[in-house]
Amino acid sequence: MTKQISDNLHANDNVDNTEEQAIFSGLPGSVFFQAVEHAPIAISITDLSANIIYSNQTFSRETEYSKEDVLGKNESILSNHNTPRIVYESLWGRLTQQKPWEGVLVNRRRDGKRYLAELMVAPVLDENNKTINYLGMHRDVTELHMLQQRVQNQKEMIEKVLDAAHTSIVLMDQENRVVLDNIAYKTLATDIAPIEPGALFLSKLKEDLGADFNQQKLKPGQTIAGHEVTLEVGKGKQHRIFSCDYSIVGIGDESADGFFSNPVQSYQMLVIKDITEMRHRERLEHMNAMQLLIAEEESVYHLREALSGAMFKFQQPLNLMSAAVRMLEQSAAGAELSAEKIVEVLKEAIQIGQDTCSMLEGVVPQRKPRSFGSININEVLRNVLEFSTPRLLRNGIQVVWLPSVYVPAIKGRESRLHSMFKQLVDNAIDVIELEHPVRREIEISTRVEREEIVVSVADTGPGIQDAMITKVFEPFFSTKSNSTPSSGRGMGLTLAQEVVTEHCGTVSIDPKYRDGCRILVHLPIDVQEG
Repeated sequence: MTKQISDNLHANDNVDNTEEQAIFSGLPGSVFFQAVEHAPIAISITDLSANIIYSNQTFSRETEYSKEDVLGKNESILSNHNTPRIVYESLWGRLTQQKPWEGVLVNRRRDGKRYLAELMVAPVLDENNKTINYLGMHRDVTELHMLQQRVQNQKEMIEKVLDAAHTSIVLMDQENRVVLDNIAYKTLATDIAPIEPGALFLSKLKEDLGADFNQQKLKPGQTIAGHEVTLEVGKGKQHRIFSCDYSIVGIGDESADGFFSNPVQSYQMLVIKDITEMRHRERLEHMNAMQLLIAEEESVYHLREALSGAMFKFQQPLNLMSAAVRMLEQSAAGAELSAEKIVEVLKEAIQIGQDTCSMLEGVVPQRKPRSFGSININEVLRNVLEFSTPRLLRNGIQVVWLPSVYVPAIKGRESRLHSMFKQLVDNAIDVIELEHPVRREIEISTRVEREEIVVSVADTGPGIQDAMITKVFEPFFSTKSNSTPSSGRGMGLTLAQEVVTEHCGTVSIDPKYRDGCRILVHLPIDVQEG
């Protein structure tokens, strides 16, 4: 057998003048036999009918068939009989052309277990270039296929999950070239085209964070999370808000050069979530909550106003009676019985009245103290205008809104400031509603002067006479001849003065303004609670 295989392997020994002949002519055939016998790959040699005439040791280990089991048997004993016919047609077609064939077949071991065989079959030619045998080599690639399929499955699952996400995800190299993205990112790219979203959001992050954004210092696994970016998107320049997460992803080098050194390449990952709708809902919820707070404060305020007014009015006759008692007591005929009885009755009435006043004072609702927080005055005024929009539209009043581009945040009580500015706007609406001026306009502006924020609320009503400028801040004083649902009882500017005083500010009427009435509110930027 050794000699037969050696002769087949050296079928071209008679060919002269070749480099291969010069190299191998000195090697005995046993060397070739031992090399094949102990090769770490399953090798078999067949005749032209695919009957096995030789198999090596690895063949026996892979298939669990001994040499005696397979000698003279057809290679088909390894077949699982479910390989498509076209595969065998391709195999024999190549061999007929004296060309090798490579492919994967489903084989079956002696115990019936199936495995994937990566097979290469080549014709063995004699000196006349005639096929005399077939050489087959195969190895078990079941585990390799399983791993490859698992990787493919995981890749497809990850892609499906990424594409199903409503969050835009993109992976970019250090040159900001897109390596991997999902459908949501592609949709965003269509909206922002022709600018690449990844590069745009990176530039926004660098612009907003400045020195805090340094991708060179970020290590794989570290993240800049939840940074909000606002963009004008689409043909209509729609205002949209995005939340961005930025991180560095380390990926191993796939090239042969990196096999031992295993260098890590850094990629940039952006996770972009459109939170416009969420922020809109949050704003609506905040507005609704603020409206409830303002309504509660206004209700308590009007109740306090009514009770305070009642006590004020009730105190007047008590004062008159007290004066009458003093006059009677001081009269020359104070000892007369009738005067004593009158004094006694009046004192009793005064006592009852004072008890009633004390009782009314006891039921006056107290204002709930609220803690100071960071407040944007422009935001407060925008909210107030939104609250007042129905009345403004109903009365055909035009609003001129002139906010300062930059207004620093102040410390204050948000609901109290909302109530105060709403009262000022309501006063302006009331005046225009009652007086019917030709020009129906309210102008609201903000500006920063030194360490203060100045808010101006101006209307085009008849204005306030110079003699009344200080008097209008007195309790229960009103310039309105008629009452309206929101006009109150002359406590509007008193409330404004109370709230402004809480915030260490001032409120005044501009005496130089002649187109109506202009209220100026000065609020210091640096205010300490209490």
